[in-house]
Amino acid sequence: MTDQITQLPSAPENAAPKLRRVRRAEPWSVGAVLIAAVVLMPLIAVVWIALHPTDNIWPHLLSTTLPRYVGTTAVLTLGVALLAACVGTGAAWLVTMYRFPLSRVMEWLLLLPLAIPAYVGAYALVDFFEYAGPVQTAMRTVFGWQSSRDYYFPEIRSIGSAIIVLAAALTPYVFLMARSAFREQSGSVYETARALGAGPFARFWRVGLPMTRPAIAAGTAIVMMETVSDYGTVSYFAVQTLTTGIFSTWLEGGNAGGAAQIASVVLLVVFLLVALEKSSRGKARFHAGARHPRPIMPIRLTGLRGIVALALCAIPFLVGFVLPIGVIGVHAMGEPEQWAAPGLLSALKNTLTVAGLAAIITVTAALFMVYGVRLTGRKLPKLLLPFTTLGYAAPGAVLGIGILIPMAGLDHIIADAWERFTGRDIGLLLTGSSFAIILAYVVRFFAIAQGAADAAMGRVAPSLPMAARSLGQSLSGTLRRVYVPLIRGSVGTALLLVFVDCVKELPATLLLRPFNYNTLATRVHEKASLEQLEQASPAALLVVAVGLIAVILMARSESASDLT
Repeated sequence: MTDQITQLPSAPENAAPKLRRVRRAEPWSVGAVLIAAVVLMPLIAVVWIALHPTDNIWPHLLSTTLPRYVGTTAVLTLGVALLAACVGTGAAWLVTMYRFPLSRVMEWLLLLPLAIPAYVGAYALVDFFEYAGPVQTAMRTVFGWQSSRDYYFPEIRSIGSAIIVLAAALTPYVFLMARSAFREQSGSVYETARALGAGPFARFWRVGLPMTRPAIAAGTAIVMMETVSDYGTVSYFAVQTLTTGIFSTWLEGGNAGGAAQIASVVLLVVFLLVALEKSSRGKARFHAGARHPRPIMPIRLTGLRGIVALALCAIPFLVGFVLPIGVIGVHAMGEPEQWAAPGLLSALKNTLTVAGLAAIITVTAALFMVYGVRLTGRKLPKLLLPFTTLGYAAPGAVLGIGILIPMAGLDHIIADAWERFTGRDIGLLLTGSSFAIILAYVVRFFAIAQGAADAAMGRVAPSLPMAARSLGQSLSGTLRRVYVPLIRGSVGTALLLVFVDCVKELPATLLLRPFNYNTLATRVHEKASLEQLEQASPAALLVVAVGLIAVILMARSESASDLT
């Protein structure tokens, strides 16, 4: 009885650490909410500006250009999605289910088009197939034709060419997801199908494809979102889409409200695509058995069938990687003095600066937010966390509007207040520097860092941070000394992926860069738009080189996971 009495007062003492822990976690919760607010601010700003424009041009848009923008965007998106889904799924099926000459090499070569920005592929395709290009020049020489009136050649600057270029650049998204899904299936299912008389096409159509449909849908949704957000390719091919409509309405028409209204339509399209991808995965769920599935035993193809399989897999690699690299490389070697051009060095420095800072800020903010959400039991941070991924789905042109217009207003308020109190005009601090570009990159690619941080922290055993806390470590110390060392590989990968995407980002950079400020991407776009491909080639090769680093790292990580 006395033991019970002496133990009763200990209850409030045990409760006190819990109360202190909740209070300590509060700054992390507040910080997570603030980070989410910064990431979501541009999207909210776009909707607000669209609903409260200075000049309401909705009637004009609906009666003139908007139907054309929507129709062209729909045709382009559906065309790219269909082509990328067919090519990516077919290539994944061949390299997984069959062994043919160079099949294992093709598994990695098919990833290389990820390193080529679509706008670089567009410049290369036009240069190679245009009237003065090597293909038509060779045709006229061989057949004795004098001009284009003597023969027919498809129009290069067309929506069809844009579909081919975008599909070639984006097919690896579908290929990666479809290949992973095919690998995870049980080989006994296909052995049973073969025993029941199913041929190669029947096994693909009736067994493999239905089980892989969620993965294919997810990859295709990414392809469609990237297509909707593209600007460099469609502008070079003179294809009028919603994204080009934003640029023309704002920069040429001088109507920011109208551009925001078009941007709100783009956001609606993107959100519909996200919802479509979520619903497709929710309706089709396939689970492996409790036992470890029997691995798929690839069928060896020899002779003509092996050559055909190799050719089918080689086509997307040749179109998506070899052609752009070949054309750009020839131009870069033709005028080697362009590598010493002063504008190139400045663009390289600007790119490394803004992309490096954006990658560090993005990954740091993602780690802080994910850790804060895991610490707190409050509903608001957990509710906001999934919405922070919407920035990745939003096109760069949309983010440009959502950042530049509010930030320009804030910039003028700060400058006017400073001049009022000090008498000095300090100019535009935010929009007159690279700050806006970095913010756009952070918002655009926050989803990459957040996903990597969340997945990596989820793999850490809960007992480890609990042990650190019991040994007196603070919350920040637990993050720094327990989580970060254990997830540094995922953090490094996220840093690299965000950095690469920042290097390739074009629409947001074009809208937000200060006067006479170039990155590698904008330099490539400017020079190629002026048909100066020789001057654009060195910058294009540097962008591709950065992308190749990410692809090689991805291939190495997948190889390591295959071994384990």
